[in-house]
Amino acid sequence: MSSVMARHTSPPLLSIGMPVYNGSNFIEKAIESILCQSFTDFELIISDNASIDETSEICRKFAEKDHRVRYLNNSENIGAAANFNRVFHLEKSKYFKWAAHDDELGPGYLEKCVNILEKNNDRVLCHSQVNVINETGAVIRHDLIDTCPLDSGSASERFNALIRTDLDIYEVFGVIRRDVLERTPLIGSYIASDRSLRAELGLHGKFSFLPEPLFLCRDHPERSICAMPAHHMRGQWFDPKRKGKFVFPHWRILSEYFKCIDRVKELTAREKFDCQAAVLKWLGIHQNWARLLADPLLVFFPGMENALIRFGKSLAGRRSRG
Repeated sequence: MSSVMARHTSPPLLSIGMPVYNGSNFIEKAIESILCQSFTDFELIISDNASIDETSEICRKFAEKDHRVRYLNNSENIGAAANFNRVFHLEKSKYFKWAAHDDELGPGYLEKCVNILEKNNDRVLCHSQVNVINETGAVIRHDLIDTCPLDSGSASERFNALIRTDLDIYEVFGVIRRDVLERTPLIGSYIASDRSLRAELGLHGKFSFLPEPLFLCRDHPERSICAMPAHHMRGQWFDPKRKGKFVFPHWRILSEYFKCIDRVKELTAREKFDCQAAVLKWLGIHQNWARLLADPLLVFFPGMENALIRFGKSLAGRRSRG
């Protein structure tokens, strides 16, 4: 493993971890959007998962010019999950944020998020509304996040809202309290583990959102969810050791939702019951019952993936028109 490191006498208030693999297409813009923020008390830690493109050269140039940038290059690809968790463990700041190599931050994002968390101890995470951008940076849509349930004083209400909207996982890229994140398993080495992490964070406290869409999520053909549209195809991306193994991604998500309820010991018996009931209701949302049925089918008939994707899209289209 090689590295270009900045030296600090004490941890900054915020650590930003950017795991990346072959990110030369957009990483320069992503880094620039972070370094030009009005808030400056942060360190950007980039963990390169043995990229074979120009990612290393780009990152080293930033690390040489700006002492806040710390670049590390893995000798082999350890998988996305391990790389996400690696950047978290490399610093001990009060707040932490994951950053994707292809997303960008609008001006003032970090300052506004940190200020809200500093002033509100009951908030475990702060993010913003979301604009989705294309390869050129043009806004193609605004994904509105319903923030009201996530500001609730009830852990079960927050949990219910989070698992009902678990197709777009933006909040894991928000600014998060490190001491709360340390109480979770972080990003698990299984498909869609960011869903259960997001739900578990909601059990620990409230989420805050900036009203402005200062988080710019880039949608492009090379994104993992575009290159691998079927869940069961993404196992090796999360963990290379899963190559060739049978996976039941939606059954795993179901199981992890129950597990995260058990891990949060502060929940009352009534809150736990309400959360468990919410998981059962989750079965009827977004055809999750059909996804559970599809998991074993795809193990034995992997060629069905495209047909099932088309079927799922057709159901979603009928539901939206209805």
